[in-house]
Amino acid sequence: MSADTRPQPIDNFRRFRHSFRHWRGQRPFWAGLLTLLAGIPIMYIPYQTMTLGDLSIRMATTAGAGSLIIGVLLVVLGLTMWFQQQSRIFAGVAAILLALVSLVVSNIGAFLIGFLLALIGGALSVSWMPGKPIAAPAADGPADGPADEPSDEPVRLTKDTSPRGEVSGTMPGGEFDGGHRGD
Repeated sequence: MSADTRPQPIDNFRRFRHSFRHWRGQRPFWAGLLTLLAGIPIMYIPYQTMTLGDLSIRMATTAGAGSLIIGVLLVVLGLTMWFQQQSRIFAGVAAILLALVSLVVSNIGAFLIGFLLALIGGALSVSWMPGKPIAAPAADGPADGPADEPSDEPVRLTKDTSPRGEVSGTMPGGEFDGGHRGD
């Protein structure tokens, strides 16, 4: 068996990493992750029993079922942010409202951990926007027709330019990779 026919694990890892970066760049990834992580302490802490030496402290509240529902909804909203980008604003506003409700229902928002994660995740979801296609400026100067007329030239997605003049979010070949620089 020659070296060329064996699978290359490094190439597979690079391919997976590149495809994950592309997937992550197309959606509010960090908003979904923070919102999903916010649901865990809100669900868990009201049902937790802590022991300090011989003393057993049960954190159960009368609103334990409400805490469980809020936690599950935050996990579902985090997954919604990942897989349904069109409803990111609804999911963000709902996460913020559930974070505020968790202050009252779930031991001060599960000791402020879940509250802060849900609040930040919801705000990131509301503020996230997909990349907009920006038409490349014409090198020949002003066109003869009206400026609002659509062009047949290819549209390139860009974010911002780095100090070296490279477009952020592009790979050396010029392909768009989700807006992440590999410095």
